[in-house]
Amino acid sequence: MPQNLQLAITAFGGPETLKLQQTAMPEPQEGQVLIKVAFAGVNPVDAKTRAGLGWGAEKIKDMLPWVPGFDAAGVVVQDTGAFKAGDRVAGRIVEGGGYGQYLCASADALSRIPDGVSFEAAASLPVAGLTAWQALELAGLNAGENVLILAGAGGVGHLAIQLAKAKGANVYASASAANLAFVSGLGATALDYAASSLETQISDVDVLIDLVGGDVGEAALACVAKNGRVVTVPTITADRIIAAAQPLGINAKGMLVVPNPEQMVELLTLVQEGKVRVEIAKTYPLEDGVQAHVDIQTGRTRGKLLLEMPE
Repeated sequence: MPQNLQLAITAFGGPETLKLQQTAMPEPQEGQVLIKVAFAGVNPVDAKTRAGLGWGAEKIKDMLPWVPGFDAAGVVVQDTGAFKAGDRVAGRIVEGGGYGQYLCASADALSRIPDGVSFEAAASLPVAGLTAWQALELAGLNAGENVLILAGAGGVGHLAIQLAKAKGANVYASASAANLAFVSGLGATALDYAASSLETQISDVDVLIDLVGGDVGEAALACVAKNGRVVTVPTITADRIIAAAQPLGINAKGMLVVPNPEQMVELLTLVQEGKVRVEIAKTYPLEDGVQAHVDIQTGRTRGKLLLEMPE
C-alpha cells in the first residue's frame, strides 16, 4: 500500500514544530475525491495556525499532529462521481491536508484545471484568489470607484489589484520600496508604505481592502471617505478595525474565505486567457516546508509561496 508523506504541525509554536510524517493512504468517504497532490499553497493563515493563533488554531488544538494546507492542486486518483481518474483539479480545502502527497477533498470544493494552466498557478488561487474575489464582492466595488489595497504585492493583494482593475476601478496599493514597480506593473498606483503615512498620499477612497490588519489597518482608515466601505481580512484584528471604523462613519466588515467552485472556474479561466497573472515567489520541496513558514511569516513575500510534493 503506498505511503502518504505529509508535513504536520506537531505542537503550537515556531516553524520547527512542523515535522514530516508517514501515514497510510487516505480512504475517500462519501462525497470525497482522492487526489495525488502536485503543489500546495503556503498562506499566512498556515503560519498563524501553527503558532496557535486565531480561529484555525482553536479548531485543531485537540487534533495535533495536524496537516495544514488549505489550497492544493493535483490529479484525481480514481473515478468518483463527476470526476475521473487523471482529471487535473484544484480547490479550497477547508479541512486542511494540502501539505501531503495524497489528500481526500470534498468533491464540491474542487474545480477542473483548464488546459494551459499549470498546477503551480492553480494551487495559488483557491485561498488567495478567492479571498481577493470575495473581498471585492463583499465591498461592492463598482467601476469608476477608488479602491486602496493594503499589501498589494502579497499573495492576495496582487490578485486583488488585477480583479479590481478588471471591474473598472481606480486602484491604489501599498507596497514596500522593493515592490513598487511590481505593483505598478499590475496596473495600480503604487504607494510606498514606509515613505510617509498613507493618508498623506491618498485620501477619500471609496473602498479599502485591508490585508494587514492591526495598527496598519486601523491607520489606513484615515484614507477612507465618510460612508466608505472597508473589508478587513485578518480575522485576529477584525473586531478592532470594525470598532475603529464606526465613529468615522465608515462601514467595515470582516470576512472568511469560503470554497466556491464557480468563482474558482472564473479565476482559472482568467489565468488561462492571460487576463490575470499569478506571481509565484518561490517553490519549496515538501521537506523544506519549515523554511517556507519562516519566509511567509516575514510578511514580505511577493506573490505566492508553494510546496511541491515528492513523486
